[in-house]
Amino acid sequence: MKKSPLIADKEGWRTVREESKYKDKYVEVTLDEVFTPTRPDKPAHWTVVHRKTAVIVAPLTAAGELILVRQERIPARLHQWEFPAGQVDEEDSTDEAVVRAAALRELREETGYELAADGELINLGVSFSSPGFTDEHCHMYLAKGVVHSKEGTAYDDGEGITDCRAFTRGEFRRMVAEGELNDAHTLSLYARMCARGIE
Repeated sequence: MKKSPLIADKEGWRTVREESKYKDKYVEVTLDEVFTPTRPDKPAHWTVVHRKTAVIVAPLTAAGELILVRQERIPARLHQWEFPAGQVDEEDSTDEAVVRAAALRELREETGYELAADGELINLGVSFSSPGFTDEHCHMYLAKGVVHSKEGTAYDDGEGITDCRAFTRGEFRRMVAEGELNDAHTLSLYARMCARGIE
């Protein structure tokens, strides 16, 4: 599985060994030995779950509503509301144009919305879901000015999407405050939006 340059050895980090323990098309588990900036004389041994680069999109309508999908999440055994997200399937996930295209694809496939002609896709950086055990990271985008797409949705049944709807800013804040929204990437993207005054 090709690694993102965000995960490359740099500034005191040096991988000695990476032993693959399991691999399929979605995930690879490795046992790593790594010298770190604070452990330059003895490598740390760590089990790491590698995942493809991902994207997450906060769709915002002209009326100021945020679009969420409700999705079954089998590992957590729950349904949860989330911003649309997905993996970057293309090999070159380091190319900004490829990542942006994946974000727009996931937006349309999962929600049935797309950018309006005068809409804007704004890059809000990267978030790591749980860097203590996985290198999974998401490129975060705000899709400002979304409208219904004539093409509609295009997700497959295996994704477990059961609903999609627009929420007012007040409804969204209440859901965050009451713990109804608990997806790490959705919360990270919303925090980034708030910090930049987009909330």
